[in-house]
Amino acid sequence: MIRTRAGYTGGKKENPTYRALGDHAESIEIDYDPAVISYGELLEIFWKSHDPGSRPWSRQYMPAIFYHNEEQKKLAVESMKREEARTLRKIYTEISPASKFYRAEDYHQKYYLRQRPELMIELKEIYPSNEDFLNSTAAARLNGYLAVKGPYAALQAEIADLLPPGESRKLLDIIRGPDR
Repeated sequence: MIRTRAGYTGGKKENPTYRALGDHAESIEIDYDPAVISYGELLEIFWKSHDPGSRPWSRQYMPAIFYHNEEQKKLAVESMKREEARTLRKIYTEISPASKFYRAEDYHQKYYLRQRPELMIELKEIYPSNEDFLNSTAAARLNGYLAVKGPYAALQAEIADLLPPGESRKLLDIIRGPDR
């Protein structure tokens, strides 16, 4: 993935916010390189990352796939049918055309990184502007790693390619901790 942004989509309200969401759903926008990861692979990750057989509490938290073209729609529907067959459960995921995406407030962006002040201090030196931080592939990868506690070796390789050696070493040392 190149970058991710938290936000709201799927509704009609103009300029929604967390406190005034209207009929939008909380969502993430993902920029990715199809030469590296396919849309189908992203769908596999989506199905593994939540329980699609649980009824959502509200539209705000509903599981949804917002497609951008007919091919994505076809792949999403096929993947949902496979998931239904695999789990033998009703799937509550909505598959809808993508509409305007509204970026969420800054405090929702890179949430797991923001919970680690020692990392944020280092990242602010690398990305002085908030916009650069939000659009950073390295920040997206670090946040994802912290969210799912991915394999450290994979993170090492990715971050080494995205940041200068001294910067990547500092961040990796903070993540790994002093006792490892």
